[in-house]
Amino acid sequence: MRNKANYFKTDIQAGVVVFLVALPLCLGIALASGAPLFAGIISGVIGGIVVGVLSKSQLSVSGPAAGLTAILLAAISSLGSYETFLMAVVLAGVIQILLGLAKAGTISNYFPSNVIEGMLTAIGIIIILKQLPHAIGYDVDNEGDFFFIETKTGHNTFSAIIDAVNYSHLGAIIITLVSLAILIAFNKVPLLKKLKVVPGALVAVVAGVVLNEVFKTSGSSLAISQEHLVNLPMPKSFDDFIGQFSNPDFSSIGKLEVWIVALTIAAVASIETLLCIEAADKLDPMKRYTNSNAELLAQGTGNILSGLIGGIPMTSVIVRTSANINSGGRTKTATISHGILLLIAVLAIPSILNKIPLACLAAILLMIGYKLASPAVFIHMWKSGKYQVIPFIVTVVAVVFTDLLEGVAIGLVVSIFFILRANLKLAYFFKREEYHEGEVINIKLAQEVSFLNKAAIKQTLNHLPAGSKVVIDASDTFYIDHDVVQLIRDFLSVGSKDKDIELTLVGFKDDYKMEFSNHVSSN
Repeated sequence: MRNKANYFKTDIQAGVVVFLVALPLCLGIALASGAPLFAGIISGVIGGIVVGVLSKSQLSVSGPAAGLTAILLAAISSLGSYETFLMAVVLAGVIQILLGLAKAGTISNYFPSNVIEGMLTAIGIIIILKQLPHAIGYDVDNEGDFFFIETKTGHNTFSAIIDAVNYSHLGAIIITLVSLAILIAFNKVPLLKKLKVVPGALVAVVAGVVLNEVFKTSGSSLAISQEHLVNLPMPKSFDDFIGQFSNPDFSSIGKLEVWIVALTIAAVASIETLLCIEAADKLDPMKRYTNSNAELLAQGTGNILSGLIGGIPMTSVIVRTSANINSGGRTKTATISHGILLLIAVLAIPSILNKIPLACLAAILLMIGYKLASPAVFIHMWKSGKYQVIPFIVTVVAVVFTDLLEGVAIGLVVSIFFILRANLKLAYFFKREEYHEGEVINIKLAQEVSFLNKAAIKQTLNHLPAGSKVVIDASDTFYIDHDVVQLIRDFLSVGSKDKDIELTLVGFKDDYKMEFSNHVSSN
């Protein structure tokens, strides 16, 4: 494995790309949540630097999450003041730390891979669908709104695209196409692929800014107006800057509604984080595994700090994480550097960043979306068989047409159904019509035989013909459920004798205590 220092250059490049992706998302999610715009930046900076340092994940990127916007919007409104809401954020962080200490993060080990694949693919499709309006200059929907029914307009994802066509802007379309051409060139042209000094995303953004400035200077109708550019807060003095921070109302800690909001945020943020951690490990080219309990501790610490200084809650975020991996990020240097860049940008160059067209950033996100939802993913899942592809497709459709958590929940239900269906089937199932008198019927048990197999085994034993010779082989079996053992014992002592079946048991462990029957044989 290469030394981490060898990845420093590509990590910094990835950090730049993640910074460009995260900047509008931090602002858009804060706006959609009903929080101050600066609150999204606070969350992004802490998610990048603090959680980036504390996390055991080398690739995960944390910040404000689209999945929390509806919860935050309702919470800020119902709690009466933003300061009271911040108290709930701090308490949510404390709850996450307790969950981490209680080892609750291990639940992530039980997410089926086909559901995780479906979630990633669905996120890719959503990114493409949501960015198409921004790519042609229709920026009514907030950046970071990944719900099917858009929170700001009430339109759905597809009707928003139709509306966008009616309000498209030629200047934005030109800038998107130029940006896409640059990004594709950096991915395909050998000379540019070897150019490691500057990431293609940064070149695309600079080109977009320059193009728009030329449009403005020439007085062209192609010029993109300020509402279609990045919109960072612009404090006029140091006091104005300090005034953007807020503190929790600690006097509200005893209110039941504050605790309810805190528990809700902690639960949703933790589940989204665990899903993203599983997805990041799956995408990791180096196939590393993340301690999910340590991740909950890191997220909890980040949310406590964010709430203490006025930020909105954060989670590990799939869009930024996939941007990091696809841009060459291999260690947490990329995550931390993106947080540092966010901090520097807010402090030093907000006026420059406010010249970036959202169409440029849409082009970057379109490329990320395509990589997540490429045709190769669908081909791979199709070849994996129906038990993999059906839960995968259901998850994709459900996430696209609902939201992340609801869609994943639906995918999990379908995946569990197929897992149960597979477990209910025995490796051997006796078919009377294929049996010829005098043949030995061999029943080979699987490596693990759970209570789910009981019905199939019972049915098989009931259908065995009278006077037959039967061998039940447990040579390769590590575990047999107690109920199944009792079922075989009963058949051994009563059922086989009633039907005059010559029964031989092979490979059963002594622990199963089958030795009471003279029918038993071993090898």
